[in-house]
Amino acid sequence: MTPVLTVASLKKQFGALKAVDDISFEVRPGEIVGLVGPNGAGKTTTISMILGVLAPTSGAITIAGYDIARRRSQALAQTNFAAAYAPLPGNLTVEQNLRVFGMIYGVANLSARIDQLIAEYDLIPQRKAKTGVLSSGEQTRVTLAKAMLNNPRLLLLDEPTASIDPATARRIRTHIVDVAEKAGAGVLWTSHNMYEVAEVCDRVLFLSHGRILLAGAPEALIREHKAASLEDLFVTVANESLDPAGSAA
Repeated sequence: MTPVLTVASLKKQFGALKAVDDISFEVRPGEIVGLVGPNGAGKTTTISMILGVLAPTSGAITIAGYDIARRRSQALAQTNFAAAYAPLPGNLTVEQNLRVFGMIYGVANLSARIDQLIAEYDLIPQRKAKTGVLSSGEQTRVTLAKAMLNNPRLLLLDEPTASIDPATARRIRTHIVDVAEKAGAGVLWTSHNMYEVAEVCDRVLFLSHGRILLAGAPEALIREHKAASLEDLFVTVANESLDPAGSAA
């Protein structure tokens, strides 16, 4: 099965700082991969390179068979993105935002797709409201609806359930798992919520100082490292990575 995303020997350097230091991984169709690590580990830099916002210092990124360096438009047409820190234009209504981005992505039967997503993400009462006046949780739901507009082959989610109440977050997690399974989308999911990561992710990549320190299925990693939970393992790895004499140096 051809991976939806292939990252090969990816590096990003800002002066002397190695923000991403020679990482390689794949995301297969229907697979949810968690990219986790402490603040400053290189997660957002990695996602920015996958989105074509940052150019790698070296290495290659392939999305749905398209090399992003050579066929950027085709690669990004297969991709979408949602992040709590990337709100949509606040002066546009929910419907207007979805229509604008749907036109950018060339979504067929756009009005019907907007109706479907507004219903799926419980946004019917907010349909005509300006996005900027919505609560943070409502804005997050709009951002997730936007990320589903083009039925992406690759879905990048950076803290996708931040600011959402637990019940809504659970529904969204279930929905994204369903999208991955039924549509065959690959998902790269970053979060500091290790409960969430353990619940939804098929594999986890622990990133620190720009390098992947551990990789594997959540339960397998917990057993292998004799940790009480994925959160305990996260804390251990993060603390070890700060020690220059440690294994992550």
